[in-house]
Amino acid sequence: MGRRQHRRSRVDDRGAAMIEFIVIGVGVIVPLAYLAISAVTVQAAAFASTQAVREAGRAFSTSTTAQEGRARARVAAQLAFADQGIELPANALRITCAEGECLAPGSVVDVELDWSVPLPWLPGSLAADVPARIPIEATHRVPVDDYRSSPGAPS
Repeated sequence: MGRRQHRRSRVDDRGAAMIEFIVIGVGVIVPLAYLAISAVTVQAAAFASTQAVREAGRAFSTSTTAQEGRARARVAAQLAFADQGIELPANALRITCAEGECLAPGSVVDVELDWSVPLPWLPGSLAADVPARIPIEATHRVPVDDYRSSPGAPS
């Protein structure tokens, strides 16, 4: 009789491992994978923002005019975002000259980037109830070379 009970218990457990695997896979692994993908997305946005303000500041401070500098800074920021597979949002990049005239020798250029990265694969119905965007801010201050000529001065 002991053998029959032993055989019966093995027969009753058939298929349980597959069900347990599916429950654990769906209930635990899928949410963990989503968290990992979301973290990677936000980190890529942070890397892109940091690189964008640094390169935009460099591009602006080495320009000959403020208008040319703003155009070069925008292109530099777009390239930094493209390196991470992200598109630079419109009006997210701001360039201000804190002290004195823009691009005057010894002046300082402040570059700011303020935008929000959307969380990946979030359905619209859930996005209405949950904050579906993570705010990203980056700033960089670039000194203009003391030994450059003033903007508009003859070369």
